[in-house]
Amino acid sequence: MGISKYMKIADALAKKNLKTNHGGPFGAIVVKDGKIVDKGNNQVLKTNDPTAHAEIVAIRNACKKLKTYDLSGCKLYTSCYPCPMCLVAIIWSNIKVVYYGSTKEDAEEIGFRDDMMYDYLKDLTKGKQNEEILKLIDINSDDTIFEAFKNKKDKTIY
Repeated sequence: MGISKYMKIADALAKKNLKTNHGGPFGAIVVKDGKIVDKGNNQVLKTNDPTAHAEIVAIRNACKKLKTYDLSGCKLYTSCYPCPMCLVAIIWSNIKVVYYGSTKEDAEEIGFRDDMMYDYLKDLTKGKQNEEILKLIDINSDDTIFEAFKNKKDKTIY
């Protein structure tokens, strides 16, 4: 299958949500070595889970199927440019290539608020915090847990 065929599958998953109302019009496919590992469509409304975006669902399904948290060597095909949460999940899962259809501007035009989140994160990197969106409070909790993990011999960093 070529790139366009994978995108057609991602788009078909997105179109399915127009009928089911399980979530927004988003679909994603995880591919490894030219084979579909698994797929996902947006399930936010169906599951009442704001993290159940198509990319996250596809990553969760692929990890479960491959029995690993590391999707190195996989590619992601998604119907739309990933939101900030999905971008970070893609990076955490070690996927290095993402093909997308619609743009983040297209998502904004139909009512999704990704730009607000991009702006919030950009401001955080500059040391500014928009507390109307999210207030982060450092309460200096017990660091002994992190020290114990640091010294743990059988730890796994992911």
